[in-house]
Amino acid sequence: MPACARLLVLSTTSLLMVTAVPSPSHAQPACQGLPSQAQLRAALVQATMDETSGLNLHMWASIVDRDGVVCAVAFSGVNRGAQWPGSRVISAQKANTANAFSLDGSSSLAGSGRANGLVLSTANLYSAVQPGGSLFGLQESNPVSTLAAYKGNPSLLGTAQDPLVGERVGGVNVFGGGLALYAPGKVLVGAVGVSGDTSCADHNIGWRVRALLGLDHLAGVDGVSGDGTRPDNIVFDITPNVNGGTGVSAGGFGHPPCLNTSGHDSLPVVKP
Repeated sequence: MPACARLLVLSTTSLLMVTAVPSPSHAQPACQGLPSQAQLRAALVQATMDETSGLNLHMWASIVDRDGVVCAVAFSGVNRGAQWPGSRVISAQKANTANAFSLDGSSSLAGSGRANGLVLSTANLYSAVQPGGSLFGLQESNPVSTLAAYKGNPSLLGTAQDPLVGERVGGVNVFGGGLALYAPGKVLVGAVGVSGDTSCADHNIGWRVRALLGLDHLAGVDGVSGDGTRPDNIVFDITPNVNGGTGVSAGGFGHPPCLNTSGHDSLPVVKP
């Protein structure tokens, strides 16, 4: 065989070997210890049934680890079309936000940081990001990766093989539904995001999901709700702005009420 032909065969074989390398497994080492897709779905189905506020719609939920890697995605309905398709990515965006802007006690070192940590739900961010707010522009700071959000086979959405799993989808969401996850010892291990109903119902359902998963060990973690038993609870303290435009939150972390809003003050208290 001529040398040039042998080179072509070797090059083609090498190319085939490279393209035949299997894609990374959906099982992510960093996700070990976090709920499985089946556990997330079971908690989401139960929480959706238990919640009576909002529009009574089915939901999407996502879990991310501390690095923002998506570990599980699930829906509560009979199939992926039984809840708003757009809420799948929003749920992951909410989880990313709650994880990205919460801390535990390990944030304290040499006099800096928070000895008790600091937890913020996505519901706590609404007022602060409005024009004139102390965090205005935050919602533009970490855009969603559209390549991660919309890749893959749609028939796998919401299953254990959801194409989002193993991806860092990013995104910042500033209304209710995203909550940080704290393991025993008040260790921040990631976050859950829930979407599919009003943002207030999303918050309540996400709260119930976190409690059902047993990852609400944040009693004593600093929050902005004013309620030590629910430190990252949604806050309704917005009053109309006499000058027009966005209302004014007395504490700076308020969220507007939603259609059929109720129940935030009777959510399960967090665990030690």
